[in-house]
Amino acid sequence: MEGYLVGIIVLVFSAILHEIAHGFVADRLGDPTARLAGRLTLNPLPHIDPIMSIAVPLLLIVSGSPLIFGAARPVPVNPLMLREGRKDVALVALAGPLTNLILALIGALLLKLLGGFIPQIVPVLTIVVFYNLALGFLNLIPIPPLDGSKFFSIILPERTAQQYFALSPFGIFLLFLLLLATPLGDVLNVLIFNSLHALGI
Repeated sequence: MEGYLVGIIVLVFSAILHEIAHGFVADRLGDPTARLAGRLTLNPLPHIDPIMSIAVPLLLIVSGSPLIFGAARPVPVNPLMLREGRKDVALVALAGPLTNLILALIGALLLKLLGGFIPQIVPVLTIVVFYNLALGFLNLIPIPPLDGSKFFSIILPERTAQQYFALSPFGIFLLFLLLLATPLGDVLNVLIFNSLHALGI
């Protein structure tokens, strides 16, 4: 049970930092909506979604699923306030998964530096690296409303992009269908475990 709790805490705070990164970059690019809504905070309460932050990841962890997924409440972003429109939307979207990949790298470095001296932190830092790689790579998949879709959309004509984003209400169901019924889940697992190997974990 302790392992499950550590996993949930790591996943929740990784997802929160992911959302804070979106809001911080949006603020720097002209949209203060997230900051004014009080979402640029490490206090977990404004960020937690009972279903996506707790119930879904706990169910996946307890069931032994190789794919662990969770999310914080999305920070509000107003594209009309961003200075360079769709380009800035893409940069705001990219900030989240990049934050997770940076957290994975930091976790791997701390593991190498401290793991031999403080063996108790090895399992925690391993979870930090694994979950942040999973969040980073998963969110780069170009299925609306995942962040990868907003980055991918900059190459689409505006009308096509609008039609593409109309898939957003069904995106999570489509994602799980593709992960379960196509090689996408295997590709994601290979990418994560190859990354763990490259980081020496």
